[in-house]
Amino acid sequence: MALNLRQKHTECIIKMLNLNQAVGNAGGTANEEVYKILIYDRFCQDILSPLIHVKDLRKHGITLYFLLDKDRNPVHDVPAVYFLQPTPHNVHRVISDASRGLYDSFHLNFSSSIPRPLLEDLATGTINSDSIQRISKVHDQYLEFVTLEDNLFTLANKNCYVQLNDPSCGDKEIEEIIERIVGGLFCVLATVAVVPIIRCPRGGPAEMVASLLDQRLRDHLLAKNNLFTEGGNFTSSFQRPILCIFDRNFELSVAIQHDFRYKPLVHDVLGLRLNRLNVKGEKGGMKSFELDHSDPFWTANGSLEFPEVAVEIETQLNKYKKDVEEVNRRTGGDEAQFDGTDLIGNTKHLMNAVNSLPELTERKQVIDKHTNIATALLGDIKERSLDSFAKKESDMMVRGGIDRGELLGVLKGKGTKIDKLRFAIMYLISIESIPPSEIEAVETALRESEVETSAFQYVKKMKSLNVSLASANSASRSNIVDWAEKLYGQSISAVTAGVKNLLSSDHQLALTRTVDALMEGKPNPEVDSYMFFDPRAPKSSLGSSGSHMKGPFKEAIVFMIGGGNYVEYGSLQELVHRQQPPKHVIYGTTEILSGGEFVEQLALLGQKMGLGSTLNTGPTR
Repeated sequence: MALNLRQKHTECIIKMLNLNQAVGNAGGTANEEVYKILIYDRFCQDILSPLIHVKDLRKHGITLYFLLDKDRNPVHDVPAVYFLQPTPHNVHRVISDASRGLYDSFHLNFSSSIPRPLLEDLATGTINSDSIQRISKVHDQYLEFVTLEDNLFTLANKNCYVQLNDPSCGDKEIEEIIERIVGGLFCVLATVAVVPIIRCPRGGPAEMVASLLDQRLRDHLLAKNNLFTEGGNFTSSFQRPILCIFDRNFELSVAIQHDFRYKPLVHDVLGLRLNRLNVKGEKGGMKSFELDHSDPFWTANGSLEFPEVAVEIETQLNKYKKDVEEVNRRTGGDEAQFDGTDLIGNTKHLMNAVNSLPELTERKQVIDKHTNIATALLGDIKERSLDSFAKKESDMMVRGGIDRGELLGVLKGKGTKIDKLRFAIMYLISIESIPPSEIEAVETALRESEVETSAFQYVKKMKSLNVSLASANSASRSNIVDWAEKLYGQSISAVTAGVKNLLSSDHQLALTRTVDALMEGKPNPEVDSYMFFDPRAPKSSLGSSGSHMKGPFKEAIVFMIGGGNYVEYGSLQELVHRQQPPKHVIYGTTEILSGGEFVEQLALLGQKMGLGSTLNTGPTR
C-alpha cells in the first residue's frame, strides 16, 4: 500500500469534475459528451491549481471556469460544477446564482463537510426563490488541503503560529484553530482512506490536535458505510501508517535558518508558491515557471546544494548538445551514405531523428527553465551573501559557538535586514549560554542596520524562560509554569520541552531523528513518553503503549503545526531513501513558510508582548 497523496487527490478531483461518476483507468472521462462550467472560490482554486492544468480541465469537459465572486452571465443547457468551502458567504452566493437561473443544473461540491445549519440555509433559500429543482446534487468532498508533491501537502491555514502562541488568544479562538487543523487532517486521511496510529509529544497544540482527531475518527468509524471502508482491511499496525504530529516550537531553528539546497533556496529566495514562481527574464520582463512532478530536473535535483545543481545544469546542456549533434550527423545527407545500397538504414535514421525531436525539445525547455532560475538565484546569492549565511549558521549549530568578530562581521556585512535578523536569532538559539554583553553587542549591530528587533526579543524571552525552567527545582517549577502559561499561552509546550529540541546540535534534524525512532517502534528514551492514540482500538487502551503499537512502520504521515518548510520535507525524504528497504513518508503542515515569513510571525508575537523596536523591517526580500 503506497500512499501517493497527489495521485489520490487528483483522482477525487477528476471524479468531481465528471459529476461524481467513476472514471475509467485509461484517463478517459465518464461524460465525454457533457460540457460543463466550473465555479470555485479562492481557496478551492489553490487546491486545484497544483493538480489540474487547463488542458486537463478541457479533457474532462470543462469549457469555462470562473471564480464564484466574479460577475457571470447565464449559460443555458450546461451543468455547473461548483467547488467551494462551506461558508455562509459561499452558500448565499449559490442561492443567488440559482434564483437568477444562471445555469440549468447545479452540482455542488463542498471542500469539507457542510454544517447542518448551512445546509438548511441552502434548502430554505432555494425553496423561497423557487429554484431548488436546479440543485442536482450536494456532495461533501473532504478535499480541504493543498497537495504540492506526491508526499507534500499544506492545509493553507495562515498565521497559525501567531494564533496558537498569542497570549491574548482566548480558549474559544484556540479551539476553533485546533478544530480547523483537525478538519484538514481528517480530509487528508479520508482521501488516502487510512486510519493511522497517532503519536505526538505530550502537551501543547500537538496533543490537542491528536486527541481531537482520534475522537473524530472514532465517531466516524461508528457509521457502517464510512469513508475508510476501503482501507478497513489494514488492521495490523504493520500495515497501517503512523501519523506523527508536532508543534513548530519542537524545533524552531529549521523554520529560520538559511539553507543552500535547491528546493529550499528557490522557495526562500524566489517565492515559490503553489509550485509556481516568477523570475525576471533577460530582457527585463517576468517569466513564469511551473515546478512540479512533471519536471524531471526539479524532481531529481531538488535536494542538491546549489553549486551541484549548477554543475548538473551544465552536464545536461552538454548531453543535449551531443545528442543534437548525433541526430544532425545521422541525417546530414553525407553523399557517401546515399549510394542506394543502404536506403532502408538511412530511412530508419531519419525516422529515429523525427521521433527524437519532441523529447529533445522538451529537454531543452527544462534546461532553459532551470538556467533562468539558477541565474536569478545566483544574483541574489551574490548580492546577499546567502552562501555565507547558510555556512556560518550550519557551523554555529554544529560547533555550538561562533567567533565574536565573525558574528558582528556578518551582521554588519551584506544581506537584507531579514537575513541579518534570521542570523541573529539562529545565534541566539544555537548557543546554550550567551553572556549578556554578547547579546547587547548583537542588538546594537541590529539597530545600526535599522533592523526591527521584536522577533529577536521574543525568542530571547522564550529562551530565558527555558533556562529558568531548567534551573528551577520541583517546588518552584509549577509557579514558573503558571506564570509562563499566562505570559505565553500555548507556547509553554516549547518552553517545557527543554533546550534539547530548541537547540539542534547535529546535522540530522531533531524532527527527522524523532520520526525515525517512532517508525522503528522500539523502546527509545527520546519517544517513550509520546502520546499514543489508535482510533480503531477500544477507548480503554488510550495512551497505553502495548505490543500492538510496536513497529516497524513502513509508512508515516508527519504533520507540523505552525508552519513547515522545504528543509524539513527534504530531510525526511532523505531519511526514507537511505533506509533499506525504503520507507515512505508524507510531510504536511498548516502552511509552508520561508524563513522570512516565519520571522515576521515571531515579530508579530514580539510586538503583541510590547517587545523590540518599532523600526520598519521593509520587504522580506
